[in-house]
Amino acid sequence: MRKIVIPTDFSTNAMNALSYAAQLFKYQKCDFYLLHAFADEVYDLKGKATRSELDETKEVVYQRTKKALKAEISKIRDDSPNPKHTYEPVASFGTLTDEINDLVNQFSLDLVIMGTRGETNDRTITFGSNTLQVLKYVQCPVLAIPEGYKFHAPRQLLFPSNYQVPYKRRELKLLCELSGSYRAKIHMLYIDPTEKLSLRQEDNLRFLKENLIKAQLSCETAQEKDKTIAITKYIVHNDIDMLVMVNTRHSHFEDMIHKSTIDQIGLHLKVPLLVLQNLSR
Repeated sequence: MRKIVIPTDFSTNAMNALSYAAQLFKYQKCDFYLLHAFADEVYDLKGKATRSELDETKEVVYQRTKKALKAEISKIRDDSPNPKHTYEPVASFGTLTDEINDLVNQFSLDLVIMGTRGETNDRTITFGSNTLQVLKYVQCPVLAIPEGYKFHAPRQLLFPSNYQVPYKRRELKLLCELSGSYRAKIHMLYIDPTEKLSLRQEDNLRFLKENLIKAQLSCETAQEKDKTIAITKYIVHNDIDMLVMVNTRHSHFEDMIHKSTIDQIGLHLKVPLLVLQNLSR
């Protein structure tokens, strides 16, 4: 049984992510937790309200949220009927990242699936602020679905790595299962003009090969100095269906977040982004 949380702001992007999730795991038993965290919504409405006014607003928004969640669940059941799937509405007064982590701890969740941006985000950006916070700080894998992306089987996966950090079997579990289910090819991409791997890097690469045994692996090197350009070019030239990155110190993902350049990839990223978590923050 797979357990997945789907954060929603009731936007078209959020509904599209839910639809993608239902298709991606249509042959597996899944419990989907459809989550709307509404603390910011309440505070924005009331500003410097009294405690009683705030509590009254919380109840109004809570009831409205429950109704909207039930409507969204009804829609996905109509659009993608599946006896293997159950849906649980979760309306929470809290911040999105905290509420997701609470669900992860309470239900041992396997995955978060969400849109790359929400209803209110600037259309010129690819990753909204909520999505970036979830990608960086949630303690389980996160799959971000681009706006308007329609599901097709993920058979070509790009996994850029500098092989500097040792991976753990548990963080590769989802990638291994996903690639096995779809008989996918994983393109391991090492981005470094110097090419030569250290002994540590060789050992980490060997570990990846030994643990991603359900997938066909291709190990390649990009001579680009700029990681963003290298990843973007590879996605375009190799018909990649999903980009896989690991959130850890000294990784490409951490480097891009630190330099605030993830939107440079996002400008050309038309495929889902799967972020695996290696770092406890």
